[in-house]
Amino acid sequence: MMGHYELETMPVVRELKGFDARSGNVLERLIFNNRLWVVLACLLVTVALGYFAATRLTLNASFEKMIPQSQPFIKNYLENRQALRGLGNAVRVVVESSNGDIFDPRYLDALKEINDELFVTPGVDRAWMKSLWTPAVRWTEVTEEGFQGGPVMPDSYDGSAQSVQQLRQNIARSGIVGSLIGNNFKSSMIFVPLLEKDPVTGQGIDYHRFSKTLEEKLRGKYEFAGSVRVAGEEGKGPLKIRVIGFAKLVGDLIDGLMQVMLYFGAAAVIATAIIFYFTRCVRSTALVILCSVIAVVWQLGLVALFGFALDPFSILVPFLVFAIGVSHGAQKMNGIMQDVGRGTHQLVAARYTFRRLFLAGLTALLADAVGFAVLMLIDIPVIQDLAITASLGVAVLIFTNLVLLPVLLSYWGVSRKAAERSLRAENKALRGKGMGAVWSFLDKFTERRWATIAVSVAGVLAVGGIVISHHLKIGDLDPGAPELRADSRYNRDNAYITSNYSLSSDQFAIMLKTPSEGCLKYESLVEADRLGWLLQQQPGVQTTVSLVNAVRQITAGSYEGNPKWLTIARNQNVLNYGAQQASVSSPDLFNNDCSMMPIVAYLSDHKAETLDRVVQVAETFAREHSKGERQFMLAAGSAGIEAATNIVVREANRTMLLYVYGAVILLCFITFRSWRAVVVAVVPLMLTSILCEALMVVLGMGVKVATLPVIALGVGIGVDYALYLLSVQLAQQRAGLSLTEAYRNAVAFTGKVVALVGITLAAGVITWAWSPIKFQADMGILLTFMFVWNMVGALVLIPALSHFLLKNVNK
Repeated sequence: MMGHYELETMPVVRELKGFDARSGNVLERLIFNNRLWVVLACLLVTVALGYFAATRLTLNASFEKMIPQSQPFIKNYLENRQALRGLGNAVRVVVESSNGDIFDPRYLDALKEINDELFVTPGVDRAWMKSLWTPAVRWTEVTEEGFQGGPVMPDSYDGSAQSVQQLRQNIARSGIVGSLIGNNFKSSMIFVPLLEKDPVTGQGIDYHRFSKTLEEKLRGKYEFAGSVRVAGEEGKGPLKIRVIGFAKLVGDLIDGLMQVMLYFGAAAVIATAIIFYFTRCVRSTALVILCSVIAVVWQLGLVALFGFALDPFSILVPFLVFAIGVSHGAQKMNGIMQDVGRGTHQLVAARYTFRRLFLAGLTALLADAVGFAVLMLIDIPVIQDLAITASLGVAVLIFTNLVLLPVLLSYWGVSRKAAERSLRAENKALRGKGMGAVWSFLDKFTERRWATIAVSVAGVLAVGGIVISHHLKIGDLDPGAPELRADSRYNRDNAYITSNYSLSSDQFAIMLKTPSEGCLKYESLVEADRLGWLLQQQPGVQTTVSLVNAVRQITAGSYEGNPKWLTIARNQNVLNYGAQQASVSSPDLFNNDCSMMPIVAYLSDHKAETLDRVVQVAETFAREHSKGERQFMLAAGSAGIEAATNIVVREANRTMLLYVYGAVILLCFITFRSWRAVVVAVVPLMLTSILCEALMVVLGMGVKVATLPVIALGVGIGVDYALYLLSVQLAQQRAGLSLTEAYRNAVAFTGKVVALVGITLAAGVITWAWSPIKFQADMGILLTFMFVWNMVGALVLIPALSHFLLKNVNK
């Protein structure tokens, strides 16, 4: 990239006949000598990809794409998924009676209708549904004649007082209070496991449609109707429907995304206002915005063409592509405006700008691409899809903003009045007036005193940031669904269920794998019991459930309930009988051939500290007690899957930074051919990364799937500032200017553009802070911080570090 010094060496060509169309490199001649064909080709591509974006693009999420499938915990879960149907993807529907309790016949009739609605909903694994109205929910008791039991809901239930009383008794004998029945008896739960694919279509479940079905068939029909219905008549007590689970969470996220689309418009308006304020030219501003929008259309069209779907994470990428496009477009527009202001014809000015800036722009976009591509290292498919989607966006920017925009500007250009105003402003800045006063102040950082102060302050900030960032946590730090706001309907529902039910939805399951019938062996049950007891001693573990509990209770029941027999018998026949009885009342305690049984720990929350404690205890036990054909394997359940995700995130966090900085350093070295220049360019980025982690600690954010990409993106995009500024400075130093003069000229030409880029990028993402989706708001805040701090760091630290490292540059 060239600066003011090089601009003056370009001859002013007022008429086209004075310009040699054969000048420039092959690419420049190919593009500008065939301008009309370039525009027509881009128009055709825009129409075609716009059609794909409008007709084929879908918005959805996949449960499996949210989990790291090659992580050992997840591999164990996926291999045994068929035997763990209750420990995977499921929703929990709680039906609350606001006036009265669950023993109101009208409530029970409404609950039956809701249960039936869910039973026939596509995607539901009906065989494993559980509620008061499913026959799989049973009671068992010990009598003088032996065991008695049956469905909790009496077969003869008819709504009479006698049948309701029988139901009350069955619930007391079943032990489901706190799991399927609220502790205050004002609500009951319907547990709804989901299939991997819709059995009718064979496609993955459309979570947005599933969530809308729940809203329409449940809340819209029962809650918002305002009453409990009996035989079509109005009742007195209203119902409240509460739903939690991955499917509902994703549905709410997608609903929030519809609102987020409005922020794209807001970002476009803000960017347009910033560019227009900078140029005061309607034509060039419109072209910059148009080319950035075209880039988004191309990106979305390619995403649809290649069969990808947008999800709550990748939906943010079009915002970034638009912001990056505007920032690079502003740089091209600024170059053309400078030449037109000096009297050069707009076509020649466009070619000059392409000649000067294409390589620098391409390098900057490659650096952006590195920030995205490194995300492919994270073994979570949804993040890898984000990386692919973003890489497509960066690729199209090479055509729309580095090629199409200069061509369009060569036709319509910039207004002569705006160009002359820009030239006057530049000359004024060079004299230290207007914004030149700011640039003159920045020149001081090339002097030893100010450079020492800047580097010292940066060092203090870095040390402070490192100290604070040591408190950075991996995973969720808040209860409920941190992807949504604390006051969202989902999190209010989750808070109600957590406070009114003894067993949470945060389940951590360890799988005991044995030969066929092996889980019935005395040794296996004793080992499982030891693990369960050990987990129960850990803070944050509510209780544990496994086949051991059922066998122990059934054994005691076989001996008239004598507590002396509340144990694991050594007699295999006794154990076989206990397991046989358990298979009737709790078929999810082991698989069909009893070769796998889960030990399920119910956790009070899924915070990072809780998961880390449970994982450490379970891994240690599994390592010490797995012998021969009896193996303890981690982990299933929602908490187990989240623990696996946290492990992957923890491993990827530093590795990702190592790779992204390694790639950026390599690109900078290729560009500058000087290790000293690389240090000058990279140190501001490193400081911003450190401060970003410290900010996450202050704001109470953990490193997780949503925030992990931010630092990589901030580094990849942030290096643009150094490429814009330092390349000009070095070129002029090599031309014989002193450091102060070189930096003054560089900052006069590119300084305001660097500031414009920083402000435009920040404006493009700060609107996310108002998103109803919490992780999008977090990403918006962090990216805004990184964009602004990278800009400030470049303008202050580059001259300061240059004083110590680049004061004398070889010509």
